Amino acid sequence: MKKKEWLYRELLFQLLENKETFFTQKALAEKTRTSLGNVNKSLSPLEGMNCIEKLPMGFRIIQPKKLLLYWASLRNLEKDITFKTRVEKPVEEIEKELPPALFTAYSGFKFRFRRIPADYSEVVVYGDWKQVAERFPKKKGKENLIVLKPDPHLEKFKQVPLGQLYTDLWNLDTWYAQDFLEALEKKIKWRPR
Repeated sequence: MKKKEWLYRELLFQLLENKETFFTQKALAEKTRTSLGNVNKSLSPLEGMNCIEKLPMGFRIIQPKKLLLYWASLRNLEKDITFKTRVEKPVEEIEKELPPALFTAYSGFKFRFRRIPADYSEVVVYGDWKQVAERFPKKKGKENLIVLKPDPHLEKFKQVPLGQLYTDLWNLDTWYAQDFLEALEKKIKWRPR
């Protein structure tokens, strides 16, 4: 995942989960361990679409949903897949038997909100694909266990942040991903202008 996405994840985490609206480029660079130049380059399209407002000592997010949708449209989930397999067990059993991982998509929604808007048949996680493969060897068939490569910025979280959860769901092609997205949008507390 590009460091630009780390920046968007951090902004959305601070906004949606910590209710922060004002940021400085320097603090953002430090939190994501990236250069100030990379921060400014990543903010440029956000300013162009009226998503942020530049201020003398930093910037403020004024259109959080635009930021979320922009990141979701940039996200390429396929390139982060490190392992996929077919597991002949219900998703609840797969979730219980997994080695330590960060759940995203359907399982991530379920564990975060203690409910699901639709039944699902895939488990998507960020984790060590080798550990997962030891427990669930590669089998033919429609894959229902997908492992994504975590990045150092994501690993600092105890659970997948709301913005990441949304962008991952956005990029899945199941019919029920839309049900999860709609339910997640209702859970997100948008801060208006």
